[in-house]
Amino acid sequence: QVQVVESGGGLVQAGGSLRLSCTASGRTFSIRSMAWFRQAPGKEREFVATITDSGFSAHYADSVLGRFTIFRDNAKNTVYLQMSNLKPEDTAVYYCATGRSAAVEVRGYDYWGQGTRVTVSS
Repeated sequence: QVQVVESGGGLVQAGGSLRLSCTASGRTFSIRSMAWFRQAPGKEREFVATITDSGFSAHYADSVLGRFTIFRDNAKNTVYLQMSNLKPEDTAVYYCATGRSAAVEVRGYDYWGQGTRVTVSS
């Protein structure tokens, strides 16, 4: 089974930046799509960004487009989410997931991390 672990969350002021990291175990990392989702208190988990196995293609939610960047380092089994110009509405627990394809639905991923909390204050 694939083990997924996120890190890098924390407290940041609005307008600031933060980089999240996610490592996944196993030798199949390089052929699996990776994604970031987030869940705010009392809300459903929502899509943030996804990237294909090669890193050639990425897709972002409209709410983060132009502010967040997803990229991966297959040699390190790691995917990153670089967040800039953070807003209070970005506050959520961010989850990393891996799946067969770069879907935008929760159901498209079979392994998930436990999440890392991001809090943006104004």
